[in-house]
Parts: sequence; structure tokens; C-alpha cells
Amino acid sequence: MKLTLYGAAGDVTGTAYFIETETASILVDCGIFQGNKVAELKNTKPPPVNYQKLDAILLTHAHLDHCGRLPLVIKKGYRGPIFATPASIEIAALVLRDSLKIQISDFEKINRMRLRNGKKPIKPPYDQEDVEGAIHLMRPMPYHRDFQVAPGISVTVDEAGHILGSGSLLLRITEGERSRSVLFSGDLGPFGMPIVRDPEPFTQADVVIMESTYGDRDHKPLQATLDETTAIIRESVKSKGKILVPSFAIGRTQDMLYYLENAFVDGTIPSFPVYIDSPMAIEATKIYMRHPELYDEEMKEFVKTNELLRYKNFIHPTPTPEESKKLNTVEGPCMIIAGSGMCTAGRIRHHLRHNLWNPSTSVLIVGYQAKGTLGRQLVDGAKWVNIYGERIIVRANIHKLGGFSAHAGQSDLLRWFNAMAPSRPRVILTHGEDRARIPLAKILQYDYGIIPWLPQYGESTEII
Repeated sequence: MKLTLYGAAGDVTGTAYFIETETASILVDCGIFQGNKVAELKNTKPPPVNYQKLDAILLTHAHLDHCGRLPLVIKKGYRGPIFATPASIEIAALVLRDSLKIQISDFEKINRMRLRNGKKPIKPPYDQEDVEGAIHLMRPMPYHRDFQVAPGISVTVDEAGHILGSGSLLLRITEGERSRSVLFSGDLGPFGMPIVRDPEPFTQADVVIMESTYGDRDHKPLQATLDETTAIIRESVKSKGKILVPSFAIGRTQDMLYYLENAFVDGTIPSFPVYIDSPMAIEATKIYMRHPELYDEEMKEFVKTNELLRYKNFIHPTPTPEESKKLNTVEGPCMIIAGSGMCTAGRIRHHLRHNLWNPSTSVLIVGYQAKGTLGRQLVDGAKWVNIYGERIIVRANIHKLGGFSAHAGQSDLLRWFNAMAPSRPRVILTHGEDRARIPLAKILQYDYGIIPWLPQYGESTEII
């Protein structure tokens, strides 16, 4: 039994783990890399495995950094099943089609530039047929039930609490006389976040491949973050400013709407227009509404009260480009929630270009910002940024609100791991920069006497 890492090894994107035995081979996740240009160059190729012999692909959830390279796998000839939870299948279809639209737009710009320079146009790495091929191969993977995915390999999915449909995957792998349980944490959410259920820890595993995005620290307490956000919004409403929220279309947007609607209902903040300026976020919200079976008890109760109906007129979806452009002339107070979450693409870049220079603008950073992204530059205090070739001065108020993160902080990671610590598993820390996973590794060694492995891209290990 062998595990090889083809992403999220020393960083937080491009997740792809390859498991092979004498009788089978599978991929767990197949995501794109995000950040700087060097990272994104890796997105032209899938993980280097034999796709004619690959038995199955399993998805922990449907964020792009976990499923975005699936069309490349189809391009390489893979025709086997892609297993995911039912909600993840719907979300993956949405994000893959949206990613294709962005790719087409990007390559149209690249090829116009190449033609002006006397160069031949180039083809994108995959096309619509590859995207639809990946979606066609997706098969439902139910929660809490062990079922076979490949010869000698079965899986059980428990809630990961990250986004709708996310899961931790416990693989039971048999090779000859040997049998091992290998647990992939997936991206773990914090305990107590809204809408989705809390993470459900397993109690036994031989090997744990564990995310470590925030392994070095805890987030600001959620209530303190909500209080801080309320104060920022009240001030912006008072000064009639615009509030820009670069938000991940899947998960974070729905969380923000939940908090805003609660605040409108209880009068914590006065009602004001909120624009969802992301076609993908609008469609993702519809998917969330179709899966109440995955809600936590608090969300179920909130929906049952029907209070949302009183405030629906304050939420304005703006799906078309024309509606989005009109927001440039809309006066505050208002909030514009737009993708992408790290400001690497999407409509938020246009809103930042039009508003960063204005000191009455507030920008709420509510998610992780990878190295090299525009969002990271703003968090790090950049005085000037370049957007679409234009140098923009940053006079807006930039607020980093870590308590909204959909990733577990250090204490919640340890709380999740503590349930299986008595089984003394071997631990492999992934999906985290070294500044985060090294401190987590030290705690695991000090508290549990377990020395984790911190792999790099392309490294392999025997599952023993």
C-alpha cells in the first residue's frame, strides 16, 4: 500500500492524493493550484498517474482546489467513477462549468495578445466536453455507510463541517492478508459554524492524512468577530459607504447571508441593500436551499420561523454583467458580495478597482488568502495594487475577519483529532503552509507522542 501526494503538500491548494495497492489505485481529490503564476502553471496537467488503470476518484468536497483538475483527468482518458456526496456532485458541476467560463475568457484575452504579437493562438488545457465528461462520471457517495469503491478498498463518509456536502473519508484498504484504515480529514470546518453540521470525528484509524491550514493559531472567537463586523457595518451605514466582501461562492457567501439576515431580524443592524454579485454564488445558494437534510439544528429552526420572508427584499441577486456594472453607480450604504474569495478573478476585482481609492469604502476579508493573491496583498497592508494593468491606491479600510473562516483553527483541529488519538495513528500533515503545520506537528508530538510526517509535492510513503 502506497500513498503519493500530488498537491496540498506544504501549501493549501491543488489537493490530490494517490493510493495504490497490488490490486487497485484511486485518487482522493484532484484540485487546482491557486496563488501566483508559478503555482497556476501546474494546472495544465493532471496528477501523473495511469488513468487507464485508475479504479476510482473520491472527492472530499467540491471547492475548486479539490476538484478543479477533473477535466484534465478526462482529457487523459479516465472513464471510471468519480464518487462524491450528492450535494458535492451538484456543487462540483456548478464550479467546474464556472471555471470553464473563466478559462475561455482568459484564453480569448491571451490569444488576442498573441495575435497582436504575431504569434499563433494556443488551446486551453481542456474544453466543455471534458467538463461535461467529468460531471457525467460522478456517482453519489452516502454519509455514514461503508461501501466499496475499488477492489479491496471501501469508504465511509462522515461530516467534515466545511461546506455543504463536505466529508471526511475513512478508507478500509485490504491487500492480501493486510488491512489498514486510512482517514482523510478533508477540509475541516470549525465547531459551531452556521448552516452545516459540526465535524463528526472518527474514533479509530491506522493512518490520518490531516489538513493543517490553521495549525498554528485559532481564529478570533465567532461572537467577537460578529461584534466587530456589526460595528464596521454600522459605521459604514452611518457614513453611507460601500462594503465590499470578496467571498467564496460556496460556503462563505451563504454564511454571510445567514449572519446578515439574522442581524436584520433581531435589529442588530439596520436593513440595507445587499447585492449577491456572483452568478455562481446565486446558484450555490439555491443548492443549499435544496439540501435542508444537511442543515444543523440552528439553521433548521431559523428556516422554520419564516422570518427570512420579511427581509428578502433587501437581498438583490445581480447575475448578469449589465446588473453588475450598474453597481458602480449605486450609492451607499450597501454591501456587494462577489467572487472570487482570494480576489484572483471574478467581479470583485472590478469592484475593488472602482472603490479601493475611496476612504469611505470598507473591504471585509472573510476567508483564507493564499500567498501571491490580491487578497493577500490587501491583508498584508499594500498601499498600491495592480488590477487589470492599472495601479490603484488603497485608501479603503481593509478588515481581516478571521472568525468567519470555514477552516478549523488549531484548537478545533486538535478537538477533531483527540477522538481518535487513543488508536495511536500515524499522522501525515497536509493542506497547510509550513508556518502552520510545523507548530501543529510540535503539539501533536508534545501532547500525544506522535511525530507527524510533513511531505512535499511528489513524495511517497508506504501505508504501514
